[in-house]
Amino acid sequence: MTPEQLSSAIIEVLAALVEDGAFEFAVPETVVVERPKNRDHGDWATNVAMQLAGKNGINPRNFATEIASRLEQVAGIEKVEVAGPGFINLFVSDAAAAELVREVVQQGGSYG
Repeated sequence: MTPEQLSSAIIEVLAALVEDGAFEFAVPETVVVERPKNRDHGDWATNVAMQLAGKNGINPRNFATEIASRLEQVAGIEKVEVAGPGFINLFVSDAAAAELVREVVQQGGSYG
């Protein structure tokens, strides 16, 4: 999975949380997904829960836990962990990583 695909999945989860009435906030158009400094913390990470929680009076760790539980259901995501005050660490499945490599090889120089 690419960072763009993960960002889209997170946005979909955020929209679902608002639609379900679990939380009330404006769903962002983009979510930053970055490589963590320590690879033991996952393949990718985001602090979106802390960003949105701070602006909307929500407990960031509880909010991150809600997001994480829904992200665990997304195909291609093997595991999701909540760390510290509300960081979300994402572990991509081997199958999803292999699919991305296959796509890059197939597209060659036109990828990206």
